[in-house]
Amino acid sequence: MMLTLLKFHRLSSSVFNSVSTRSTSTITKVKSRLSQELDTIRDAGTYKRERVITTSQSSHIRVEGNQSSSTILNFCANNYLGLSNHPEVVEASKQALDQYGAGLSSVRFICGTQTIHKELEARIAKFHQREDAILYISCFDANAGIFETLLKETDYVISDELNHASIIDGIRLCKAKRLRYKHKDMQDLEMKLKEATIADDNENLIKLIVTDGVFSMDGNVANLPEIHRLAEKYKAIIFIDECHATGFFGATGRGTEEHFNMMGKIDIINSTLGKALGGAAGGYTTGPKELIDLLRQRSRPYLFSNSLPPSIVASALKAIDLIEKHPELPGQVLENTKYFRNEMQSLGFNILGDNHPICPVMLGDARLAGQMAEDMLKQSIYVIAFSYPVVPKEKARIRVQVSAAHTKQDLQRCIDAFKNVGRTLKIIK
Repeated sequence: MMLTLLKFHRLSSSVFNSVSTRSTSTITKVKSRLSQELDTIRDAGTYKRERVITTSQSSHIRVEGNQSSSTILNFCANNYLGLSNHPEVVEASKQALDQYGAGLSSVRFICGTQTIHKELEARIAKFHQREDAILYISCFDANAGIFETLLKETDYVISDELNHASIIDGIRLCKAKRLRYKHKDMQDLEMKLKEATIADDNENLIKLIVTDGVFSMDGNVANLPEIHRLAEKYKAIIFIDECHATGFFGATGRGTEEHFNMMGKIDIINSTLGKALGGAAGGYTTGPKELIDLLRQRSRPYLFSNSLPPSIVASALKAIDLIEKHPELPGQVLENTKYFRNEMQSLGFNILGDNHPICPVMLGDARLAGQMAEDMLKQSIYVIAFSYPVVPKEKARIRVQVSAAHTKQDLQRCIDAFKNVGRTLKIIK
């Protein structure tokens, strides 16, 4: 009996060692391949190093490793209204922790819905003047969950070629026929709508036009009036992603449709709580009640992701309160944007966009963009270089984002730093 057990032990050890050796060898090969890929990214000048902020998110921050005694001006956050560390937003979050706890440990339909979730959904629907709204853990999830739920194999989805990656990924999950139109090209959009109309004369099919309200890399705005005209002509419906518009774009911060005086003309809106509305996390869909009801039944990111933490829900509610109590905030963003754009263009910089606080400083070369971002940090200005695959090759840029929290002095300091670095790197004369 002892001899048999000894043989078994030796055999087991042999098998284990064989598996362990094979596993080690396999992972070594995988690590080698990944290292080569990382080296390729570094050689191309597109490797993204994460800077570590040691303060709260604000227009004035401190960055780990920076030796400057003064604070650094932050010009690359989506904190368009400066609410990410607003005392009232922070206090609302703290109170929600005490009242509702840290989280739900569940998804919404099991035991993850609290009164505060329903309150925020109602506020979002009212803010956008829609029938209902549904919360997600992020807008990426909202975009991942809507197209598969809404569209069938017989339907068409017609998407701008420069839509956000989350929209592209969400569309890939659905079975609808996919057509893509050239960026903001309304003639091409009409051609695609004609193609969908000729291909199938079924009155029950959905033709869904999909666009960002504001395109995050270029800072330009969708041509909603013309998109709406074409949608009416070809019996299509419209979806817009308003992540870079909600809360600060338009006269009262209600986004791209308000910017064009088109409130209520867009069928479906997806947006985020993680930018102007408190800056933490969370996303949502708002639109017809029937759509929202169906998303609660079928949308996979909603059904299989934990509920949004109550502290984040409370901070978003407070952010909406502040936007409605301070209608001057969107105007302050616009005023700051105009000043920055005009001054930078007068220096000779190429700034893309449609008078939106996303102000891409176009450079083209990825290495040059990376060098400029590093040199700007030495001037106590925090900006980030964007290069492939975030933007197309040879379209590298510094994406500056202006906030209502920036003072005129902050803006001038940033402009002066760009002037100094730009001349040193021979970008401007």
